[in-house]
Amino acid sequence: MKRPARIAIALLMAATGLLTGACATVQPWERGKLSNPCMVFDANGQLVAYDNHWQPSREGSAGGFGAQGGGCGCK
Repeated sequence: MKRPARIAIALLMAATGLLTGACATVQPWERGKLSNPCMVFDANGQLVAYDNHWQPSREGSAGGFGAQGGGCGCK
């Protein structure tokens, strides 16, 4: 096999390893750990309310601040 082909295969394998390394299956009994209050993105409720007040009028958009849950289906 030629050297460029080996390099391409090695790069492809490295990229595959990096992209699939963070994948994990969350079991139903593990979801309680992920719904811990310290995992909330918007812990400061007053700041979120302020951001939700000014963003629609300033940027012409709405939403995007209350990131809740994840791919596991929990809230």
